[in-house]
Amino acid sequence: MLLGLFQAARSAGVPVSLRELLDLHAALDARLVFADTDALYQLARVTWIKDERHFDRFDRAFGAWLNGVAAAADPIDALIPEDWMRRDFMRMLSDAEKAKIEALGGLEKLLEEFRKRLEEQKGRHAGGNRWIGTGGSSPFGAGGYHPEGIRVGPQGSGRRAVKVWDRREFRDLADDVELGSRNIQLALRRLRRFARQGSAEEFDIGGTIDATARDGGLLNIRMRPERHNAVKVLLLLDVGGSMDDHVRVCEELFAAAKSEFKRLTSFYFHNCVYEHLWSNNRQRYTDRTPTAEVLRTYPPDTKLIVVGDAAMAPYEVTEVGGSVEHANPEAGSVWIKRLAARFPKLAWINPTSREHWNTTMSTMLIRELVDDRMYGLTPKELEAAMRVLVR
Repeated sequence: MLLGLFQAARSAGVPVSLRELLDLHAALDARLVFADTDALYQLARVTWIKDERHFDRFDRAFGAWLNGVAAAADPIDALIPEDWMRRDFMRMLSDAEKAKIEALGGLEKLLEEFRKRLEEQKGRHAGGNRWIGTGGSSPFGAGGYHPEGIRVGPQGSGRRAVKVWDRREFRDLADDVELGSRNIQLALRRLRRFARQGSAEEFDIGGTIDATARDGGLLNIRMRPERHNAVKVLLLLDVGGSMDDHVRVCEELFAAAKSEFKRLTSFYFHNCVYEHLWSNNRQRYTDRTPTAEVLRTYPPDTKLIVVGDAAMAPYEVTEVGGSVEHANPEAGSVWIKRLAARFPKLAWINPTSREHWNTTMSTMLIRELVDDRMYGLTPKELEAAMRVLVR
């Protein structure tokens, strides 16, 4: 049975060997766990994972394997159409029916109506156009269709929610991904300013020859600090939601940045920058860094690179309380302006095609806030961004 888990873990890039597989079997034979999925998960992770960078890969592999086991164990699932399983009997609406569905008229009214229906509703609901539930065309719930609403629960299909009442987990971008394009790394190399700082640990051939000659041939060894890229880079990465479509190319960019810039600090945010950032997505609810502290800590000559598709509801940029996940006390636009004022050398990297930027109101708003310093995630546009940062 565990061969499926072993193969899933190997396919996900977890470096697990037959030795670890046999160790897990031995632990099960010793009855360390029995008939407990959570305990099996913990035991397998402790037995197989030797590096915390592989936790996320293992979690995804274990989830996929467990779903496969559950599906194989219950043949009734095979009789249910896949669309029904995925969207919980999502109603198929015609274009004419979709055209009749209208938004409720702004963020405040939407929140007011949500609270009212939450008080009135007494049980679970699926389908329909009013109650909080799954499927249907209600503006509240998950898996249905509505042009503007509040999602309560797992990821829907439209990505049109104004707020999401669900604790979502994102994963960190891996910095050890093999680059798919060497051009990205070459483009980042334009952002270089070499200097020799720190302790003298490198053998200085020219200095040694000169000092030895000046001392009449008596060997006089000279050392010097190692030459390194002195550029300070602050990297802010949008994660989750619509950015899930760009994980691969963003991982390539992240890996290239990690290899090129020794003085690199990275933080994550979701959709728009607000009062908190975080450096570990697993701990983003418990270990966050105030954005104001970032503004105080890093000097103005730091190069700020923001990576995000800037695709969100306009509320998230312009309104107090407009965040999709929490009631932010200040609008996202306020924080973006503060970042732009603190770090004059700023570039926003957008992984979506430039031709789509004018189709999203939030993208146009952010372009204006950063003085049109938004660039695509292509080698040519990355080079343009690096030229702006080194001026």
